[in-house]
Amino acid sequence: MKKFDYLIVGAGFSGAVSARQLAEKGKTVLLMDKRNHTGGNAHDCYDSRGLLIHPYGPHIFHTNSKKIFSYLSQFTNWRFYEHRVLANINDTYYPIPINRTTINQVFSSNLTEDMVDSFLESKRVKFNSIKNSEELVLSSVGQELCDLFFKHYTFKQWGLHLNELSASVASRIPTRTNDDDRYFTDSYQFMPADGYHTLFNNLLNHPNIEIFLDVDFFNIKKSLTYEKLIYTGPIDSFYNFQYGKLPYRSLSFEHEHLNSVNLLQSVGTVNYPSPDKQFTRITEFKHLTGQQISGSSVVKEYPKAEGDPYYPIPNPKNEELFKKYKTLSEGETGVYFVGRLAEYRYYNMDQVVGAALALCEKLE
Repeated sequence: MKKFDYLIVGAGFSGAVSARQLAEKGKTVLLMDKRNHTGGNAHDCYDSRGLLIHPYGPHIFHTNSKKIFSYLSQFTNWRFYEHRVLANINDTYYPIPINRTTINQVFSSNLTEDMVDSFLESKRVKFNSIKNSEELVLSSVGQELCDLFFKHYTFKQWGLHLNELSASVASRIPTRTNDDDRYFTDSYQFMPADGYHTLFNNLLNHPNIEIFLDVDFFNIKKSLTYEKLIYTGPIDSFYNFQYGKLPYRSLSFEHEHLNSVNLLQSVGTVNYPSPDKQFTRITEFKHLTGQQISGSSVVKEYPKAEGDPYYPIPNPKNEELFKKYKTLSEGETGVYFVGRLAEYRYYNMDQVVGAALALCEKLE
């Protein structure tokens, strides 16, 4: 096998962006992934009925960075899409994140925008300092809304109670005093018009990039020759779990095609915060893609403890374990770690792209 300037392990956003950036600088790159496709968890494909689906759950692109949006625009056309989410509790639907409409529904009130903040202030629990997600939520919306929307959903999603998670988890979800029912408020909210698979095909279409799929780096690494390595997989796996395994939350997906309906839901995703349902949410892909086609395809998500790593679990104990692996990584020469799994960070897609761009600027 020929010698490459860079070996990149993992063909998701962090690996693929790194490959393209380095290839454009004249470097030869071997990009590999243990799955049989590029795109990582953002991969999408057409199901047997011709509907574009996300096998690993919904991936909604949003960013406030003009730089990142412009960069990806080289490789895809876009479809404007603002994601909306409802919470189904006892067959009543509430906008999520919590906004004025949600609050008026829950409390059977008729608050104006000017009244919402003072109403929430009467519900908030005061803390001298915020130590975890439970305290953050209670200090933001109070006990009733915490119990209704956060308490059980969080335990299903993470297998941990709110007070066992760092405040950073709950801080991802805002509370609004107006009627804005968009899940995100970023400046750029779009979906790749022809799918993520097309975006990744275009991103990786460069003569300096070779791609190996369906192959495990750890099984063949002794046969590979390269100058430098970019690793985007789980950092604990790279070091053979010598300090123990970093905890991740995994998911299983139940995909279903519905012949009898055009649209099952009024929005892209419906959350199920109540403890009587094992799944956390249902996503309907036609909302995301805008396809005009008969029938509909949906996916239910069931969080679980074992399986492919999806979400790093942020709490102080896990952060301390990660720091041990990070210290090892900082002692490496010619080996670089980037991405959600390699950095044990709950990154959005645009943040992963930004991290990869920053790494390549530093390297070359």
